[in-house]
Amino acid sequence: MLTPFHLAVQVRDLDEARRFYGDLLGCPEGRSSDTWIDFNLYGHQFVCHLNPALGERGLDDHRNPVDGHGVPVPHFGVVLEMADWEALVDRLTAAGVRFEIEPYLRFRGEPGEQATMFFRDPSGNAIEFKAFRDIAGQLFAT
Repeated sequence: MLTPFHLAVQVRDLDEARRFYGDLLGCPEGRSSDTWIDFNLYGHQFVCHLNPALGERGLDDHRNPVDGHGVPVPHFGVVLEMADWEALVDRLTAAGVRFEIEPYLRFRGEPGEQATMFFRDPSGNAIEFKAFRDIAGQLFAT
């Protein structure tokens, strides 16, 4: 069994983060204060810390070329079962989320074949959710 990771990111507005991570992504809220919120991100401790200085523009990013796409760096996310990933794609699409990299199958026919998508939260944090048909067999395959 994997142990949960802890990740903290900065956000420009906590109510906006609640709507995005809580309502849209379905992450249950844990402890909070007037400057941060804990979320359960698929069993991991994910914390949004308020930084109102981010303003409307949010975070800047860097991109690295991967499989013909400019992958935003840094980014974070969760590896899901394929059915859960497909359901999340449907939910994000229905909500009108703009994808940085549209959902697609990457590394087709290779050992690390995976479904992936990239999008941003309202503060500009880049997020990747991916899925494998066989997580245990493919996640670290070379």
